Amino acid sequence: MRRTLTLTLALALVLPTGAAQAAAPDTLRAAARGAGIRIGTAVDMSALDSDARYRDLVGAEFSTVTAENVMKWETLEPTRGVHNYGPADELVQFARQHDQKLRGHVLVWHSQNPAWLTGGDYSPAELRQILREHIVDTVTHFKGKVWHWDVVNEIFNDDGTWRDTIWYRNLGPGFVADAFRWAHRADPAAKLYLNDYNNEGLSPKSDAYYALVQQLKAEGVPVQGYGVQGHLATQYGVPQTTLENLRRFERLGLDTAFTEVDVRIPLPADSAEVQAQAQGFTTLMQACLLAQRCVSYTLWGFTDRYNWVPGVFDGQGEATPLTADFERKPAYRSIRDTLRLG
Repeated sequence: MRRTLTLTLALALVLPTGAAQAAAPDTLRAAARGAGIRIGTAVDMSALDSDARYRDLVGAEFSTVTAENVMKWETLEPTRGVHNYGPADELVQFARQHDQKLRGHVLVWHSQNPAWLTGGDYSPAELRQILREHIVDTVTHFKGKVWHWDVVNEIFNDDGTWRDTIWYRNLGPGFVADAFRWAHRADPAAKLYLNDYNNEGLSPKSDAYYALVQQLKAEGVPVQGYGVQGHLATQYGVPQTTLENLRRFERLGLDTAFTEVDVRIPLPADSAEVQAQAQGFTTLMQACLLAQRCVSYTLWGFTDRYNWVPGVFDGQGEATPLTADFERKPAYRSIRDTLRLG
């Protein structure tokens, strides 16, 4: 039923009331199950190990989990040829115990790479071989355990030009197709995604991804998903063309997903900003529900107790649906109630 709703109806019915609503299950996971999508969160493994309340909520509230950091290259292979899969394997086990799907993040990125890689003096041929080994080793280790892989992350600038990275500078644009082919051969069952931020609506950046997907598809490259991170801020709002953007990628045969959603607020937050934050989360959720092939919606952390935003954006924070004391904000209730409508 959710796929036949109109956008007008969804926007008009953000916060339902009444006895039927009061009787509905009271977690995001239960609400998402009824809506036909999966709801997820990025997981801080230190918090999962040390904070019982955090651990309980990760298990109860979400049907997918993403490793916030422990599946990035600098963690998986801090010394060349020496792998550290332990923390990521812990998340695999946690997901299995809680009947959750696992999103793998991330295979190819310009950031959070090991020093031996970024500081090395490698020829293009050597660098391509290193990248191939990393992808094949990583995907093979987690074969059969990862639902979606963010294969290639953040490769375009906001103006649609290629980002100047170690990969593009040395290997040219062909590294993208190579990465998808290597990952697919290592685990044919995993769904393989492109992923980026500031690509929610129609824009030069999302246009660049659209053209790239057309090219990759024409070449038979196994790209299967378009990931929209969804890092928002209350002072900027949400692009009104988000649903239109999702649908055009879906017409190319891709699944879509919101992969890293948060909505940061200039501090101290006032009541208008708290409500704007709730609307930001809700608008992305509505787009997912109204798209034909949007399969999941992942928060990049669900509590302000453990969140990356204050360390990166000076004077901003409180970007998640739960407070630092795990109290539900209006954003949480808005997400849950929108899912219930689905």
